[in-house]
Amino acid sequence: MGEHHGHDHSHAIVTEGNAKKLTFALALTSTFLIIEVIAGFITQSLALLSDAAHMFTDAAALAIALVAIKIGKMPADDKRTFGYQRFEILAALFNASMLFVVAMYILFEAYQRFSHPPEIQSLGMLGVAVIGLVINLIAMKILFSSSAESLNVKGAYLEVLSDAVGSIGVIIGAAVIYFTGWMWVDTLIAVLIGFWVLPRTWILLKQSINILLEGVPEEIDIEQLRNDLLSLQDVESIHQLKVWAITSKNLHLTVHLYAPQADHHALYQQALEMLSHQHGITEMTLQIEDTECMTHSHCHNASDPAQHSDHQEDSHQHQH
Repeated sequence: MGEHHGHDHSHAIVTEGNAKKLTFALALTSTFLIIEVIAGFITQSLALLSDAAHMFTDAAALAIALVAIKIGKMPADDKRTFGYQRFEILAALFNASMLFVVAMYILFEAYQRFSHPPEIQSLGMLGVAVIGLVINLIAMKILFSSSAESLNVKGAYLEVLSDAVGSIGVIIGAAVIYFTGWMWVDTLIAVLIGFWVLPRTWILLKQSINILLEGVPEEIDIEQLRNDLLSLQDVESIHQLKVWAITSKNLHLTVHLYAPQADHHALYQQALEMLSHQHGITEMTLQIEDTECMTHSHCHNASDPAQHSDHQEDSHQHQH
């Protein structure tokens, strides 16, 4: 039965492209972080120093995402047969956690400021925030195309996006404060930024946890998948259907097909074609059986060699 290598090659290209984009975005962000910290001390602007703290989480997120890609490219070994690809999801989970902490910090800081608003040098604040927005927009443009391909890059992209919104908020706040002297506007904008970041953070957190818990990927309609497998020629029933993801785009499936009248080779090819084209699954283990499992325990009884010897050659695994 033919091997299918298209997924492996494209995944390598995507990963290498992501690494270059992240490296460039990290260089931009780190440079501006240093500028913003210095400017924050010179202008005595707490708003800029707070934004610098957010920018620091951006730089950390980009660095972690980059390390995740490097580690994810390490080959599989006897202890980790899937390799280190899932490090990408751990990085995305960490990034989401950092975003959540920063958003909560912004809300807490805003609460503190309502009673003790600081004196803000609005012109210096405005100038640095404009530079920060330009840097963030450039980084967003670099990362946008890859954010749909990788949860890891998506996490880094959301960090930069939330900081861009923060920069816009600082610009608006600086302008209003300059013309009106209303220091409380800075606090209001901080609260709005916090509430804007939290829902997006929750979505990324939920996606990452679902993958780590071996949940069915969100893009898979499990009922439709089950019906499509049952509609394959000569398939009378299915069991042990499991679908999970190693990374955001690396989907795996195992299933037992009861098809006593089937040409096993033809059925396998038909299933491969359907799963890869209709559901985006290219890594699969199909067990085609001539004897129907009558009980759940019977399906799991791998200790009986006589039960499985006739079907061993019909199992075929596509492993990344």
